[in-house]
Amino acid sequence: MTAVEEQVADNTAPDRFGIRSKRSGEADERLAKTGRMTQLLRRPEAGAAGGLVATIIIFALLPGAANLYSLQGSMTFLTLSAELGIIATAAALLMIAGEFDLSVGSMIGFAGVVIGLTVRHLGLPLWGGIGCAFAVAILVGYLNGLIVVKTRLPSFIVTLASLFILRGLSIGITRAVTGRTQIPYILDGVPDPATAGLFNGHLFTGFFQWMGTQGWIATRSDGVPFVTGIPMSIVWWLALTVLAGYVLTQTKYGNWIFATGGDATVARNVGVPVDRVKISLFIYTACAATLLATIQVMEAGSADTTRGLLKEFEAIIAAVIGGVLLTGGYGTVWGVMFGALIFGLVQMGIFYTGIDTDWFKVFLGLVILAAVLINNWIRVKALGRGGGR
Repeated sequence: MTAVEEQVADNTAPDRFGIRSKRSGEADERLAKTGRMTQLLRRPEAGAAGGLVATIIIFALLPGAANLYSLQGSMTFLTLSAELGIIATAAALLMIAGEFDLSVGSMIGFAGVVIGLTVRHLGLPLWGGIGCAFAVAILVGYLNGLIVVKTRLPSFIVTLASLFILRGLSIGITRAVTGRTQIPYILDGVPDPATAGLFNGHLFTGFFQWMGTQGWIATRSDGVPFVTGIPMSIVWWLALTVLAGYVLTQTKYGNWIFATGGDATVARNVGVPVDRVKISLFIYTACAATLLATIQVMEAGSADTTRGLLKEFEAIIAAVIGGVLLTGGYGTVWGVMFGALIFGLVQMGIFYTGIDTDWFKVFLGLVILAAVLINNWIRVKALGRGGGR
């Protein structure tokens, strides 16, 4: 028998699908069962979920844990997490598509200025000022995306330029109109509580009031609970996270996002509208920043040109902690939610446990590095290979 005949007899010749089978009696590695734990570890949010559990346990063992995990303390760090999560979710989708938006923080300050100037100095109603801010955000996001896809310049550079332009416009225009860098009293004399409540209201206030009368939650001397309800920032965050998660995993557009970040050239060759996907995601990040700006303006009743400082990096931090790859094509919004929770919990945990807040940035940097290393290690172990993604 010739060597070729021996090979055929040994069941290693290509089958009718063109796939060369293994020897008789050997299991095909593609048909091997995958353990439940391996399946969980392969999920992008696995490292962030483990990090969140570890963070909760660590702060539970420190002094002040009772205050941190009280209803009031929990609502505080959830609010911080929500404000970051709103922009981090949008930043994550853009990162999965292979791009960055460093102008998010400046967009927060600029959108607040637009609301303040249009309401206080142009006499528009509150909803009109907010509408103008979102219109500007759509324009900024569209221009950022258009420049990136038309010039093929790195989005890092394009949006870095936008960061300085928007911050400079915020300061220059505000100072020219008002003589200062803040616009106070935006809500004074504006009879539009419905619009303000949409961004700064609370849900289930009656239920929380009832729990206060029952003595289940802490109340002030006048009987009003310290926590009057669930802040709308948390509601917005959860709603956007669920919506983004559905779009990313259950729709064709979500597949386009992954394909765009995985290999834009291949995606174009199979008909994915890569340019439209990227531009739309740049618009989304700008609108998410404007939503956060609106929430902050409604809470403080004023606009400040310095708001949103370094928020773009915090958003990227939350996304990276959540398992989103900087190279694109990989990630999930649920991991970003865990990343935002870790950020908020650490920030308030340091305050409640009495740790010197001067060390917060150091701790945050260590968390970033640890998250990247752990996520990479888990991914390598789960995929059963020595490197890569």
